[in-house]
Amino acid sequence: MTDLEPKVVIVDFGLGNLFSVRQACAKAGFMADITSSPKSISQADAVILPGVGAFGDAMAALRRLDLVSALRDVAASEKPLIGICLGMQLLMSESFEFGHHEGLDIIPGSVVRFEDPSEDGRRLKIPQIGWNRIHSLNGSSQWRGSLLAGLNEDEYMYFVHSYIVEPADENIILSNSRYGQIEFCSSLQKNNIFACQFHPERSGYWGIRMYENIAVLLDRPA
Repeated sequence: MTDLEPKVVIVDFGLGNLFSVRQACAKAGFMADITSSPKSISQADAVILPGVGAFGDAMAALRRLDLVSALRDVAASEKPLIGICLGMQLLMSESFEFGHHEGLDIIPGSVVRFEDPSEDGRRLKIPQIGWNRIHSLNGSSQWRGSLLAGLNEDEYMYFVHSYIVEPADENIILSNSRYGQIEFCSSLQKNNIFACQFHPERSGYWGIRMYENIAVLLDRPA
């Protein structure tokens, strides 16, 4: 990476599939540094916040590493902030996973457990693990200018999760998905913030397309 190339960082707080994300970035044509440095995050041109694991543990790690303010500052800027899986959930105000925990409060809303998903009279397993479709609320044209640009309606993405986000403002929902009888937010966008519950880096061609859209975003003039 030269000094002239945009700097992309992947936040390391000890609970993420960091190297898979970095490999996906490389396949999409740009390099990304893995860091737990607040200074590096603040100076980056784009920040990716991935994560797997428990919400409470993740927030404790972010506080211990002094990353909360840095992430909130990025969110308040015009720089892209991208949350993936647990990273999406951490952007919310609160979570009810194993108690009640405060989140980054960047996106008003809550993280709640799947409530007894079922299909054809049988209960579905929690966590949801595997491929599921994403669909827009107003047609795929809604995805223009977002990290979902170019994806087809009802495209399959790869999910691993027991909890879902409920944004206070439904207008920021970019895609929904269905697990049994439960319709849930699978991605959202608010200004410079994009987040998804699924794992683009594990979602094959179309997941890499999303990372290519990050590169396109970085090429746009400020």
